Amino acid sequence: MRVIDSHTEGEPTRVILSGGPDLGTGSLTERARRLRDDHGWVYAATLAEPRGHDAMVGALLVPPSDPTCVAAVIYFNTVGNLGMCGHATIGLTATLAHLGQLDPGTHRIETPVGVVSAQLFDRNTVRVTNVESYRLQAGVTVDVDGIGPVTGDIAWGGNWFFLTEFDQIDLSPDNIPDLTQAARRIRAALQHARMTGKDGAEIDHIELLGPPKSATAQGRNFVLCPGGAYDRSPCGTGCSAKLACLAADGKLAEGAVWKQESVIGSTYDCTYVTRPSGGIVATIQGRAFITSEATLLFNADDPFRGGIRINHRGC
Repeated sequence: MRVIDSHTEGEPTRVILSGGPDLGTGSLTERARRLRDDHGWVYAATLAEPRGHDAMVGALLVPPSDPTCVAAVIYFNTVGNLGMCGHATIGLTATLAHLGQLDPGTHRIETPVGVVSAQLFDRNTVRVTNVESYRLQAGVTVDVDGIGPVTGDIAWGGNWFFLTEFDQIDLSPDNIPDLTQAARRIRAALQHARMTGKDGAEIDHIELLGPPKSATAQGRNFVLCPGGAYDRSPCGTGCSAKLACLAADGKLAEGAVWKQESVIGSTYDCTYVTRPSGGIVATIQGRAFITSEATLLFNADDPFRGGIRINHRGC
């Protein structure tokens, strides 16, 4: 299996160029469902130890069904499919540029939740225009074990998020273990309370918000992803969900730049435009760097050829 690895503002992406499972034909949504239902071995085998680690996100390149798109991609982490992934879209675009397949300009990319566009400025800098984002519920309160009542918003940014202003633990790298535990407990409380996204979808991303550390940023976040790892980048879909909430509250003007810091201090520049539906379309700009080109080998005699699966879902 041929792959290229990159990181976007610290968060890794592994693009599968060839050797992945045959998902047949049909819509990208149908092919993503086949990956989930028939080829789930790919998740841990390609991303988990010993070939990767929990923070990695996979991007499986497949032929686009939309002829206006330069590529179609199914995003996933160690435990399952993702709808959209902002950092991985930036990483994918930089990877295709590295391969000589993209020139600077704007390119359409097909994802299971809709078509996004990626504007390539140079080999590292990309601005992604996401699918429409919106806030589903505001001011939701759940009782969290060991923390107490936590109030936040439920929003869609290409994945489902619970976003909460969180001042109990400073959003700094030294506190990542404690932040991870707190976010896991919040996610468990949402599940216990049967709080969901639209149509009963699981809220599998938890975004803790706080003040920035730098004078140039407007906010800082810690995002817990479905597999149990935290996002090293400011999280593209999480930023989209955040902007949807800011727009709904009238706290950020259309077209104004919001610079979002991650827990490790990397940043995205984010803007939005409104839609008649009441939602927004966010743009996320960041940088990605190629880190390796590799061929993944799967030896039939290797007892860990399918990856080492560790359950991080609980507290």
